[in-house]
Amino acid sequence: MNPFAIKFRQTLLQVLNVLLIVSSALMIWKGLSVWTNTESPIVVVLTISMEPAFGRGDLLFLSKPASPLEVGDIVVYKLEGKDIPIVHRILNVHTPADQNDDAEPQYLLTKGDNNASNDRTIYGDQQPGKLWITPREVLGKVYGYAPYVGYATIVMNDNPQLKVVLLGALALFALLTRE
Repeated sequence: MNPFAIKFRQTLLQVLNVLLIVSSALMIWKGLSVWTNTESPIVVVLTISMEPAFGRGDLLFLSKPASPLEVGDIVVYKLEGKDIPIVHRILNVHTPADQNDDAEPQYLLTKGDNNASNDRTIYGDQQPGKLWITPREVLGKVYGYAPYVGYATIVMNDNPQLKVVLLGALALFALLTRE
């Protein structure tokens, strides 16, 4: 067989291996999303607002709870118009007495453990006068965590050029190795 054809075939197999790894990672992420019933089953804590419970860089594992949320639950919620989800503890749960089938079953007030006040100012940034969040805005309840594991994500987000260099090095390594 022609040496060019052999080299081309090896390169093609390496590219297919890289694509297989990427698609496997995406399938695992989607599988976790379906299993936990949340669009984001894993999140990284970006601030110190939840210390001492969680510190910056901790990796949190989420799931949508089947039962109603309760005071003391730690949830991750995302407000309309904000890109970054927020990890805070439920401070108060309000269930309307005159609830009909179309109304939200619960209204939640949250607060970071390390913050002086509740999150009403955060809610009002996007929607003036908003006093509560609803379960629809909650991505999930925290069920576990891995300390410091998310620091790699924080470092790469703080230094985008490092992310490009790292991904380029990984791609070169995958393409240049013969295994």
